[in-house]
Amino acid sequence: MPIRYYLSLPDPQRARGNDPAFAFRAQGADGLALELQQALRSDELFQRWRMAQDDPDAVDPALGAVDPAATVSGQQHDLHIDLVATTTIPGSVLKQRLRLLAGSHWTLSDVASA
Repeated sequence: MPIRYYLSLPDPQRARGNDPAFAFRAQGADGLALELQQALRSDELFQRWRMAQDDPDAVDPALGAVDPAATVSGQQHDLHIDLVATTTIPGSVLKQRLRLLAGSHWTLSDVASA
């Protein structure tokens, strides 16, 4: 069952993960939404991150969950960006991907059935 996650990037310029190899590259709402959508639809970001770990084979394969039908939309509001992600990916995996992409510079404001 798809879940809708309501996310906010209060300061989009700071919404970058700790490692530039995995962090958001886009600047605007549409670009950030597209990057997150790609991170949910494919395991490419997960695989790059997994291979950078000391023991890639020890990484929990459940973190590589994908949802080819995931959608993410973004809207710019003054100085912050709101994202709405609709996906079947578990919340813990979504949060792990967001930490890679945006670091700690994001908030989850609501969750609802889609």
